[in-house]
Amino acid sequence: MKEEFKTVATFGDQMSAEITAGMLRENGIPAQAFGAVSVYPSINDNINAIAVKVNAEDYEAAMKLLSEDMTGEESQEA
Repeated sequence: MKEEFKTVATFGDQMSAEITAGMLRENGIPAQAFGAVSVYPSINDNINAIAVKVNAEDYEAAMKLLSEDMTGEESQEA
């Protein structure tokens, strides 16, 4: 069975991608950073070569978690 991965974020540097993937993993969502960086930092910033990907079934939860992290707010579910 082939697993499908979906990109939830892209970055121009490995560190930001790994931090994001780590945050997702800490919250129970398997995530991995894919891609390579150039030795020229200005190229990396322009092409966002590092993608953070999750399993397709975890995509919605990952996007929700990332949006909460970006706004600094947590949703209040009743």
